[in-house]
Amino acid sequence: MTAAIELVNVTKRFGRRTAVADLTLRVPVGEVFGLLGHNGAGKSTAIGMMLGQIWPTAGQVRVHGWDVTTHRARALARVGAIFETPAFYDYLSGWRNLEIFSSYTAPVSRQRLAEVLDWVGLTGREHSAVRTYSHGMRARLALAQALLPEPDLLILDEPAEGLDPEGIHELRQMLRRLHRDMGLTLLVSSHQLGEMEQLCTRIAILRQGRKVYDGPWDRMETNEGRIRLEVSPFEQAVAGLQAAGLVREGGARQRRRLGHTGARGGNRAAGALVGAGWFRSA
Repeated sequence: MTAAIELVNVTKRFGRRTAVADLTLRVPVGEVFGLLGHNGAGKSTAIGMMLGQIWPTAGQVRVHGWDVTTHRARALARVGAIFETPAFYDYLSGWRNLEIFSSYTAPVSRQRLAEVLDWVGLTGREHSAVRTYSHGMRARLALAQALLPEPDLLILDEPAEGLDPEGIHELRQMLRRLHRDMGLTLLVSSHQLGEMEQLCTRIAILRQGRKVYDGPWDRMETNEGRIRLEVSPFEQAVAGLQAAGLVREGGARQRRRLGHTGARGGNRAAGALVGAGWFRSA
């Protein structure tokens, strides 16, 4: 299957700190792919390299078959993105913000502006000042901006950050609709395991810049085997897993038995621990 995104042995160092280490990743066309990890795991750095905002120290980054470092314009011609925290002119309307941002790359028609605003549910509020928008409406405006270039690939860095449960649900439904009705390939990063499970068909899990899992959800559900997870702090990790229904009560002082057996339980638990920043090794 053709790859929309391909990273091969990619490393990024900032001085002496390694943010991403020897990362190989492949996102097939048509997938909804999740990049899961705790804050500081390297997700935003990896996405920054995919978008040509951050230069890799080593390795290759290809989007739509083009090397991002040497052919950035061609690689990103049909890519829409939300990278880090979107910023808007609060005193201008949502409509005017989109006009300004599109003028930086390629101006779009009024028809296209109206179309993307309708897609994200902002019709009727497009001429209101952004300062009157709720956090959820700002998230929808950011998604509208990402849709302006008529992309076939969306790269979204923590798009649900700061949203309440209702806002997260609405965003998830919009992304599903874009994938289903427009045939978009999506790469979405998050530290929330449950949200990734409800949205994505495949995931990669990062921990301290290194990939610790890469594959489809059904492999996590069906693979058999045993896995040992080392966590810190132990009691907080156990409490978090118990609250999520992933670990049984009881066990030795520094051991607990997973609520689901085999790799299914181990991988689900590892994903939850990575999202919380408690996972040390497997």
